[in-house]
Amino acid sequence: MNLFAKAKDLGIQTEFIDGHGRPHVTAADALEAVFAALPPQAARRLIDGPVVIRQGHVARSALLAGASLPVRWEIAGEAGVVEGEVDGGIIEWAAQPPGVWRLRLSDAAGVTEEVPLVSAPEKAFGGDFDRGWLLAVQLYGIRSTRNWGMGDFTDLADLIELAHALGADGVGLNPLHALFDDKPADCSPYSPNSRLFLNALYVDVDAIPEYPPEAADVVANATPRLRQSESVDYVAVAALKWPALRAAFKAFKAGAAPERRVDFEKFRAERGTLLSRFACFEVLRHRFKTPWWEWPAEWREPDEAACARLREGPDADAVEFVEFVQWNADRQLAACKARADELGMKVGLYLDVAVGVQSNGFDAWNEQGAISRLLGVGAPPDPLAPAGQDWGLAGYNAIGLEQRFFEPFRQMLQASMRHAGAIRLDHVMGLMRLYLVPRGFGPRDGVYVPMPFEAMLALTALESVANRCVVIGEDLGTVPEGFRDRTRDWGIWSYLVMMFEHDSQGTFYDIDHYQPGALVTFNTHDLATYAGWRHFNDLKQKRSLGFDPGQTDDDRWHALTMLDQVLGRHGIHGNSFYAIVEFLARTQSRLMAIALEDLLGLKEQPNIPGTIDQHPNWRRRMPLCIDEIAAAVDPAALKAATRERSRKRTGRGGV
Repeated sequence: MNLFAKAKDLGIQTEFIDGHGRPHVTAADALEAVFAALPPQAARRLIDGPVVIRQGHVARSALLAGASLPVRWEIAGEAGVVEGEVDGGIIEWAAQPPGVWRLRLSDAAGVTEEVPLVSAPEKAFGGDFDRGWLLAVQLYGIRSTRNWGMGDFTDLADLIELAHALGADGVGLNPLHALFDDKPADCSPYSPNSRLFLNALYVDVDAIPEYPPEAADVVANATPRLRQSESVDYVAVAALKWPALRAAFKAFKAGAAPERRVDFEKFRAERGTLLSRFACFEVLRHRFKTPWWEWPAEWREPDEAACARLREGPDADAVEFVEFVQWNADRQLAACKARADELGMKVGLYLDVAVGVQSNGFDAWNEQGAISRLLGVGAPPDPLAPAGQDWGLAGYNAIGLEQRFFEPFRQMLQASMRHAGAIRLDHVMGLMRLYLVPRGFGPRDGVYVPMPFEAMLALTALESVANRCVVIGEDLGTVPEGFRDRTRDWGIWSYLVMMFEHDSQGTFYDIDHYQPGALVTFNTHDLATYAGWRHFNDLKQKRSLGFDPGQTDDDRWHALTMLDQVLGRHGIHGNSFYAIVEFLARTQSRLMAIALEDLLGLKEQPNIPGTIDQHPNWRRRMPLCIDEIAAAVDPAALKAATRERSRKRTGRGGV
C-alpha cells in the first residue's frame, strides 16, 4: 500500500482547500514523516474504533466484513463484567454506568480485539443560570500594591470581589498551565510545560503560612521596582519567587502545623501518580538540562520503580518541593473558587485551556504514545496567516489515545475543570481533526489527521457533567462542515466574536443572530482592543512590524460605519464601549465576556500573533491597581448596559 493509499485508509486528509480557497496536496516526504511520528496501529478486524453509548440514544455498532460469526463481547466495567454474543452484523448496546470501559471482542476464528467503550450523558453540563457575564482578565498583568510584579492568586481573589461588585458572574482568565520554571522569559500561557498542573509564579508567597519573615524582608527591597514596571519582568519575578518558595518549604519541613501537613498529604493523594511523576520530571529536567529524549535511557520514559528510587534518594526533598509548590497553588486557586461560590457567582472561574503542550515538557514525556512530539499542531493558510501556522505545540493523536483508553484526555479535562465553572477549549476543532505539521517542514506541508470525534465529544460531556463545568469551544477559523451542529448537539457552546460576526459585505449581524449556547465577546486576546480597533492601532502596529494587517484603512472605516448601523438598528445610541456591551448583553447567548482592557479604554492588545520580541506579548500590565479600577469604570453605565443579565437566575441543565 503506498503512502497516499495508507493515508486515505486511516482518514488522513492529504488534499484540502485552504482558507484562501486554494487546493493543497501534502508532499510525499512530509506524509512519510507524519507516519513515522505516529504510534503503530494494528489493522481493525472486528469493529471500527471506539464505542459510544449516549444516554437517551440507541447505540449500535457494525461488525467489520471479515468478522467470523458469532462474535462474543465483554465489557469490563464498574459492576464487573457484562457479556454477550451476536450472530449478526450489528451489536446493539445496553446502557452502561457513566465512564470509560474496556470492551473485548472475539470471533469464531479466534480473532480478539479491545477498544474503549465510552458511556456518556446526553449532553455536557449546561449551567444553572439563564444569562450572565464575565470579566475577562490576563492575570499576570494585574497590578496591585502588594504583588511581586505580576498578578497572583490573591489578586484573583480581589478581582472576584471587583467583578461581583460590577454585577459579573465570574472572572475569565488566560491559561494557568505550568510553564518551564527555568525559562521564565518563555511566558506564553498557550505554550505550556503541562496542562495538568499550575504556573507556580501565580502563587502568593506571602500567603503561605510557613513563609519566614526574614525572607520577606529581602524581597521587600526588590518589589517596588517590579510593581511600577509597565510590563512583567518574568525573569526578575522568578528570581524572587523561587528562593522564597524554597524558604517557605524549608520552614514547612522544619515544623508545619499538623493540619497543614494533613492537607498536604491529602493533596498528594488527590493528584496521585500524576503529581509524583510531574515532580520527578521537574527534578530530572533540572538535573540533565536537555530535552527528555536525550536523557539517560532509564529516564526517557516514566517508570514507577525508577521514580520511587528518586523519591527515596538524595533528591527526595527536591521532589517534595515541587509537590509543595503545586499544593499551595492549588489551594490558593481553590480559595478563589470558594469565594466566588460564597458570593453567589454562577460561573466563578472561567479558565482557558491551551490546544497543545511543549514537546519537551512533562505531558509529552508522560504520554509518549498519545502525544506526538514530532508533530506540531497548526493551521493551513488562511487570510489571517497566508503562510499557514505551526504553533510549535505537540497534540494528541487518535491511535495513542485509544490505546490508553482516553485516560490522557480525561486527565487533562479533570485538571482544567478542577476549580472552574466554565472552560474554553482553544481550537476545539481538534476534537474532530488536527492539522499536524511534521518537524522540519513548513506549515504548508501539514495534513489533517482525524480524531475519534464522537468519542471525544462523549468524553467532554462525561467530564463536564461530573465536574458541573460548562464547556465553550473556540470554534474560530477553518471549521469543518457540520462541526458546529455536532458540538451543539452534545451541549458544547460556541465562541462568538462580534468582530467576525458579519456577512461578506461587512454588515454586522443583528442581535437575534447570536444563539443561546455560546459565549459572546467583542474581541479576543489576539485581536485589537475596542479602543485600539477604533483608532486603527492594530493596523498601524502590524504595518510597523512589516506584517500585512489583512485590512486597509478604508476597510476599517467601512467596518466602523457598519458597526454604527447595527447599533442604530437596535436603538443603541453612540458607539462607546458601553454601547457594544449593551448590544452583546441583549443577545440570547448565555455568557458574555468583557475584557478589562476594554473597560479601561486601553489601545494595546495582550498578544500579536506571529511576533515574539517585537511586541510585549503576555507581558503588558494594567495601568491601574485593582483598588483603582472601580473608580476608572463607570459602574452605572456598565450596569445599565448589562441590565438584561441580572443575577436572578433560573435553573437550566441544558443548552
